Amino acid sequence: MLQKLVSRWNRYKYRLVPWIALNLWKNQRTVRLVAEDSLDKVISDQVVEASLLKLFQALFLNDLSNQAEFLNLLPGNIQSKYNEMFTHFQSTKQIEKKSKGSEMDLNPNETIFKTFGFIINRATSSLYFAGRGVFVTTGRVPKGAVVCMYPGTIYQQYEPVFFQSMGNSFIFRCIDGVLIDGNDKGISKVIYKSCCGRDRLGPYKTNDVSWLTEIPVNPLAVGQYVNNCSNEKAANVCYQEFDVPATFPIELRQYIPNVNYGHNVERPLRCVVLVALRDIEKGEELFSNYYTIVH
Repeated sequence: MLQKLVSRWNRYKYRLVPWIALNLWKNQRTVRLVAEDSLDKVISDQVVEASLLKLFQALFLNDLSNQAEFLNLLPGNIQSKYNEMFTHFQSTKQIEKKSKGSEMDLNPNETIFKTFGFIINRATSSLYFAGRGVFVTTGRVPKGAVVCMYPGTIYQQYEPVFFQSMGNSFIFRCIDGVLIDGNDKGISKVIYKSCCGRDRLGPYKTNDVSWLTEIPVNPLAVGQYVNNCSNEKAANVCYQEFDVPATFPIELRQYIPNVNYGHNVERPLRCVVLVALRDIEKGEELFSNYYTIVH
């Protein structure tokens, strides 16, 4: 029996740590099985990066009037690129304003709808025991789309997370043992904000702290509230790890809702996105698998 438990633990793959101990043996039907590590990626890293770049650029352009200090420190060719994009962006909004009578500035939800064709929001879960969940409130999520990001502080295996993890149901474990603390309250919140302040480069915000509030600037940053699937409600999204490449534009890093706890060793910033396993319609709640076995 012990050997069997050890074998299964060795095959354990990134899910929320407290859930494993309490629920794994109760509900085997919610376990996700994949043949090998590579098959656990529903879409390629290139598609994930392109999706994030597309949304972050739209958020940046919509807020360009408040980004002047940031923009002036960028190389001239990048400034020119954004000025051209902004001119086109403003022309498009002027046309839409005339045709629909809408306001010029878009809020984050309107920006994601214009970019991806859907809006997600937190609300009371359809599972009576689950508290809050995440719903598609407008539009439709196509299969293979990046629908959420899992925000929080990134901890390597050797970094201290004991006190943060006490009573914390938002600790997420990656395949390599890296942990993400997605709790937006208490000591977890304090540590995240402290690390973001440490990493700030003058006017350059290198991380998003707005996910700690009820109105995140990056509307994808609500993945920690996605609930586990059940026998009655199958998973419609799955977790996928993504390391932010060094080439990711510095001006767009302000929308990444993650920060490394340690700063002594340079390493890629780990992100976890949630990808749609099928088309998800308006009104549906998002459900994931908290446990994956890699054979």
